[in-house]
Amino acid sequence: MAFSRVMLGFLGLFFTAGALLLMFLTLLGGARNSIPLNEIYFLQVNTGNIPGAPAVSRWTYWNLCAVNDKGKSECGSSYPDYPFDPPSHRTFDTTTNIPAAFIGSKHYFLTSRFSFPFLIIALFFGVVSLLTGFLAMCTRIGSYISSLMAWIALVFQILATCLITFNENGQKATLGAKSFGFMWTAVACLFLSCILYCLGGSVGRKESGYSGREHRRRGFFSSNRSNSVQSNKEANP
Repeated sequence: MAFSRVMLGFLGLFFTAGALLLMFLTLLGGARNSIPLNEIYFLQVNTGNIPGAPAVSRWTYWNLCAVNDKGKSECGSSYPDYPFDPPSHRTFDTTTNIPAAFIGSKHYFLTSRFSFPFLIIALFFGVVSLLTGFLAMCTRIGSYISSLMAWIALVFQILATCLITFNENGQKATLGAKSFGFMWTAVACLFLSCILYCLGGSVGRKESGYSGREHRRRGFFSSNRSNSVQSNKEANP
């Protein structure tokens, strides 16, 4: 029984740690021009027909990056929660050859802005779940707390992933395979963690027989009663 709880807690920890690693890689993609961070992005678009824009652009949580001849991102200054808003002064500062869906609309600006804090929240509860996961290997309450934290992280991770799923809007565009692969794999890992922690909490919940306290209490009175009856029989044969 204890071995089963330890194994379930360990597996929950393993998948939680895997999810956090993938989430951190996605969050930091584009923050530096080094491998593997310069290979992680959400959207790549041919922007050569936009005045002042690079031939190919990539969006990350931190900036808009050009693409060099080796296919790697070359990013400039980093800004947390960089919005997906092509016509604004933050990006191209023009409406020429910008898809109509972006002009006069804040839809993509808001969805990209909300994705970043949702991912931060998911990371926070994921880290809490990881820390309490050590208790999940030996206690039932630890398993349930870890499961709850993992569920909350899972909800915000799904929201963050859905909010950065862009459409190409008439221009040749490709989604970042690594970024979305990491995000959805993290969703799967967190889901497995929730299930494993719950199973760990349910192990040994239903036990048959009396508790130790009840057994000692019954044994004490039963023993006294037996001795008293035996004494009466010897005194009054």
